[in-house]
Amino acid sequence: MAEVIVTSVGFLKQEITAGSHKFYADEPREVGGSDSGPDPYSLLLAALGACTSMTLQLYARRKQWPLEKVEVSLRHSRVHAEDCQECDAKEAKIERIERYISLAGPLTDEQKERLLEIAKRCPVHKTLASGISIKDYPD
Repeated sequence: MAEVIVTSVGFLKQEITAGSHKFYADEPREVGGSDSGPDPYSLLLAALGACTSMTLQLYARRKQWPLEKVEVSLRHSRVHAEDCQECDAKEAKIERIERYISLAGPLTDEQKERLLEIAKRCPVHKTLASGISIKDYPD
């Protein structure tokens, strides 16, 4: 995988270099940014959405299923752990991503159900769901 380099180019504006691609992240004007790119959480959601769609397209192609289009809509929120039935800690807040997957094409109900199961196998989903260890290194 290519290295990603993020460089500040203003107060909150960040230039992102990923392989041969350059793009920007920023915050909205109402929180002090210049709104020159998506905020970091939108980029995180975009990574999950793109990976989900790509994974489903690859799987459907391999199975020769008539998947014509995938649309993934995502939302991020923080909810109180007491709102989470599966959570152990009841005082903390947890991060929640809601993912809505729309599949277009003459698919059977069984194919649609299988594709929704496969969505959980996208590499970014697996990374986010497993927990992440981040190691910082000084320059």
